[in-house]
Amino acid sequence: MESKRIKEVIVVEGKDDITRVSEALDATIIATGGIHINRKKLDEIVEITKDRGAIILTDPDHAGNVIRKKLLANLKCPVKIAYFKQSLAIKDGDIGIENAKKEDIIEAINKARPTYVSKTENFSAEFLFEHRLTGFDDSKKRREYLSDRLNLGNPNAKTLLKRLNNFNIDKNEVLKILEEYSEGQNI
Repeated sequence: MESKRIKEVIVVEGKDDITRVSEALDATIIATGGIHINRKKLDEIVEITKDRGAIILTDPDHAGNVIRKKLLANLKCPVKIAYFKQSLAIKDGDIGIENAKKEDIIEAINKARPTYVSKTENFSAEFLFEHRLTGFDDSKKRREYLSDRLNLGNPNAKTLLKRLNNFNIDKNEVLKILEEYSEGQNI
């Protein structure tokens, strides 16, 4: 059976939300970092979602509404919103997606009508090693250069591998950027 994943990037508030949603769905998930989302993080979210679209899944509270409005005002892609009932996301008085059941997360996302695509993995740990992105003294600098050019944040090798595959980044684009890096080092 062919594996499917959600095409759109799911935008949540925090790391605990990422953990919970990733337990329920196969998708790329990014966190805003909360209500005080900074310009750098917002730009990163805009870049990551521009070709894939976004599904906003924020907490069903005031802060979640503020974040949702800020995202809607800034995203430059098709946006879908997954609404969540407070009663389904509360535990010991704490309201948040991280408290929701997997089934409820799946239902909320499905109501937003996500697009499903075939899951492809163009990059491997071997690729990272062959191109000096892991296992070498200069690997961190190479990852930083590549990640900066692709606007992927500042990931370690394992996270870089996930992002390269999840964001459907073209292998030729990666090779071109790494070649530019190598040429710059020889000057």
